[in-house]
Amino acid sequence: MGSDEAVAIFAGGCFWCVEEAFDQVDGVVSTTSGYTGGHLADPSYKDVTAETSGHAEAVKVVYKPDTVTYAHLLDVFWHNVDPTDAGGQFCDRGDSYRSEIFAVTPEQEATAKASKKTLEDDPDAPSPIVTEITPATTFYAAEEYHQNYYKKNSLRYKFYRNSCRRDATLEKRWGEVAGGH
Repeated sequence: MGSDEAVAIFAGGCFWCVEEAFDQVDGVVSTTSGYTGGHLADPSYKDVTAETSGHAEAVKVVYKPDTVTYAHLLDVFWHNVDPTDAGGQFCDRGDSYRSEIFAVTPEQEATAKASKKTLEDDPDAPSPIVTEITPATTFYAAEEYHQNYYKKNSLRYKFYRNSCRRDATLEKRWGEVAGGH
């Protein structure tokens, strides 16, 4: 990571979908699908989806703060998740598919809390907002076959995303700003 780069970590259900959303943002250098927020060291996909590791599927976003702000990344995050769902995201159920913001710095935590409060105060935003904001812990990269899955397996990915009704749910929750970049 370069000296002009920063890291943000977001969990929003299926990490393939979250990775795709952030890859479209100008100023994002890279995205990595992985696991964070739990107690098991070096977890595997099987460990995480067994719901015993405490980890969530998450995405580490490396970005250039001179090009894109953390506040903008938060906006992209919110409009790509259902922040009212405490039981997972879309068709993926369970704690490992929760939406959560993992703040890497105290400044990120303050910005994320202010962003959440703005949504909570917005009568047009979905409610209640149940997405947690917590300090980041160790991030573990997922297995290689998960990285850039939406590009490497585009037909399967599109089928999965459509079957889960992710886009339809986002549109229902957020209207025309759904998936905003």
